[in-house]
Amino acid sequence: MEGDQSVSVASLHVYPIKSCGGIALTEALLIETGIEFDRAWMVVDPAGMFVTQRELPRMVLIQPTLKTSEMVLRAPGMLALHVALDRVEAPVRATVWDDEVAAYDMGDLCAQWFSDFLGRPLRLVRFDPEHKRLSDRRWTGTLDAENAFADGFPILVSSVAAIGELNRRLQAQGLPDVTMARFRPNLVLDGLDAHGEDALDEIEFATDDGPVRIKLVKPCARCPIPDVDPVTAEPGRAVGDTLAGYRADARLDGKITFGMNAVIVEGIERVLRVGMSGSATFKFD
Repeated sequence: MEGDQSVSVASLHVYPIKSCGGIALTEALLIETGIEFDRAWMVVDPAGMFVTQRELPRMVLIQPTLKTSEMVLRAPGMLALHVALDRVEAPVRATVWDDEVAAYDMGDLCAQWFSDFLGRPLRLVRFDPEHKRLSDRRWTGTLDAENAFADGFPILVSSVAAIGELNRRLQAQGLPDVTMARFRPNLVLDGLDAHGEDALDEIEFATDDGPVRIKLVKPCARCPIPDVDPVTAEPGRAVGDTLAGYRADARLDGKITFGMNAVIVEGIERVLRVGMSGSATFKFD
């Protein structure tokens, strides 16, 4: 491929609590760990080990709303839970995948709310911003890419065309469309062919405060979470089975991929907006 590719921001999304519902944004502030408040909180078991929709699909029904000074959580059959944005309780250690990190417990009221809704003893913790949890340097090279509780990279990029291609294939089987909510991206691009994000190297957006440069570094291997219906929390197989027919990725030894993990090269404390145009460069072998 030659030349740059024009793209635009189709949508922006933040997931304040790992594996719980997401929020569509009109603009997003970039901080060191990605979009502000993205995966800043996490649900853990009594030993501090993270839990996700992989074992508790009902987590997708927990819907956060971010307000000026608090996050409000709602879930079916539960009273709303108000979580202050500027307060934490005891320092603790929490484990996300192979990383044990510094965090703060959010207190007994939060713990009871999550335990009641999800049916087992759980607690809510918040990432300690003083802790430096870095992405895998095999993919980021010399760049220090910080994460909060995301699986491994600060930003996940996908495209309008990618979900369109999946839905075309589902329709051909007589199956219903699905939404991008199943794939939990932060940045959805328009202007690409289906899965065109796979071939991109960097995307640059011009903001009022200077450029934002995002580098796409690693295909996103997919677990069963995209097969969880975000409206009903019912697990299925249609999405995973369909992706297996055309998204086995040689770059990850045949794992099924959808979207690209990305890191911020430049642009901390700058704002992305829906509709913003950008220019992308391609990877060259």
